[in-house]
Amino acid sequence: MINARQTSRPAIRGVLFDLDGTLVDTAPDMALALNRLRLECNLPPLPFTQIRPQVSNGARGLLELSFGLGPEHDGFNLLRDRFLQLYNQDIASESGLFGGFTEVLGQLDRRNLHWGIVTNKPGFLTRNLLKKLGIEAPVVVAGDDLPRRKPFPDQLIYAAGGLKLKPQEILYIGDHERDIQASHAAHMPAAAARWGYLDGERPIEDWRADVILDQPSDLLNWLDMPHTIDTQANTTHHYG
Repeated sequence: MINARQTSRPAIRGVLFDLDGTLVDTAPDMALALNRLRLECNLPPLPFTQIRPQVSNGARGLLELSFGLGPEHDGFNLLRDRFLQLYNQDIASESGLFGGFTEVLGQLDRRNLHWGIVTNKPGFLTRNLLKKLGIEAPVVVAGDDLPRRKPFPDQLIYAAGGLKLKPQEILYIGDHERDIQASHAAHMPAAAARWGYLDGERPIEDWRADVILDQPSDLLNWLDMPHTIDTQANTTHHYG
């Protein structure tokens, strides 16, 4: 179901995607790495259903879930480094594009719509994953490519420059509220991905996204609609 705010907007000429939980389903391999780490610490595995919602929060969210530790705690950095090592070893064993994205990306290319990836995932993991999956994005901005990352707008503005487009001409799609916050700060239309790793902190309807997409193929349907977006509105319209 689509939800779009109604007013004028420039024509969309590009699309940027968040990575984990939006473009690529990385949760199975992230969960495997986390449970391997727990095994090394003599802890039982956590169920996948408990791990999946935290994947978009990265290593920090997963370690807080598993060990109750944050960056301020002793031992966090050691656990984080070991987790990332385990994850990188099998980064693409079970990960892949979410269903429908092969067609979506092909259609974007055929429509001459520029696209790219903006993620908080560290660069060495991002580029290893994309290489293993054979995904060749024209623009990729990872979490450590710039001093600030989402929810700050810097990565999105930088990516817009890489696409040679104005932020207002690009739709950014993500599965976390920080993605929508970064989009608004960059004056970029924002779409929320309902298929992603929603952590349950706030309902997706309260993120103030310009559109909520239920499945990847909804993006093409939304792009075909003669609708408009009001980036000042407080309501979100669904599509699907």
